[in-house]
Amino acid sequence: MSGDGDSSGWQLTESDPGVFTELLKSLGVPLIVDDLYSLDPPSLAPFHPVRALIFLFKWLPGAGEPESTGGAYDAAFPGFFANQVVQNACATLAVLNALGNIPDLNTGSELRELLSFTTGMDPQTRGLAVTSADWLRAAHNALSPPSAISLDGLDLPKRTEDAYHFIVYLPLLGCVYELDGLKPSPITHGPYEEDGEGWVARARGVIEARIATYPAGSLDFSLLALHDDPLSTLPTALAEAQSSGNDAREADLTQRLADEHAKRERWAFENSLRRHNYVGLIHSLALVLAKAGRLDAATDSARTAMRKRTEERRQKGRPIDEE
Repeated sequence: MSGDGDSSGWQLTESDPGVFTELLKSLGVPLIVDDLYSLDPPSLAPFHPVRALIFLFKWLPGAGEPESTGGAYDAAFPGFFANQVVQNACATLAVLNALGNIPDLNTGSELRELLSFTTGMDPQTRGLAVTSADWLRAAHNALSPPSAISLDGLDLPKRTEDAYHFIVYLPLLGCVYELDGLKPSPITHGPYEEDGEGWVARARGVIEARIATYPAGSLDFSLLALHDDPLSTLPTALAEAQSSGNDAREADLTQRLADEHAKRERWAFENSLRRHNYVGLIHSLALVLAKAGRLDAATDSARTAMRKRTEERRQKGRPIDEE
């Protein structure tokens, strides 16, 4: 869960495919993450086979108990499962809970050693071991915005902010499992049919049931697909299409390859913006405005915009920032 509390140096993580894919790259894992806006077959087809689904939702006390979605706790779960023991680590923990249950997955040496070291541990102890790994915390924090401004000591009024939480759904031993680091053990949602859509069909029903427990119209959710990196297979498939003279397939694969490269370039640019410290830029802009005699006008304009935004939030019943 992400929110107030002891974070032990773990920073908040954005629910963004570029962030997760960069994390996977740092772990030496040949998988990527993409946004999902639907779980229907056409939306999932480009990502086949889907290895796991990462689900972000607004955390509410008592929500997500197995009986609300037809599941049951499985204390004898034979795979990898770690509890969340510090705040803000749920994104990386969800990823690890997925990776630790994918058979024959290639990983970097540090992750491989961590998974081996925690073999046989109970979920709580495993969670402590995972979140104590300095290299993993550094990889998790690598794309968090720099904290250049501290408000400590200003005695500002505290606000209670919404907490969000990452969990993962995946297939294992013929069943669909829900791995939530805040739960005592994994939740099984029963067996699935291998034919047709496979495990995703059952996962879809579980996720829809989970969303149905929230007020109608709630948009406090995000869903991502963990799947194989297409850049590892597209070039070979393209070469085969070219050698066989299949012009239609060649055109399709060429476009898909171009789209993948464009997506990586966009992710790299967005991640560079996340890493950047904007304090110097803000200071320079304020200095230029002051020298030009326009700082007061800009300040008044910002206050007007803030009041307008505050009033809009008040009308929508959302939390209002202290001025």
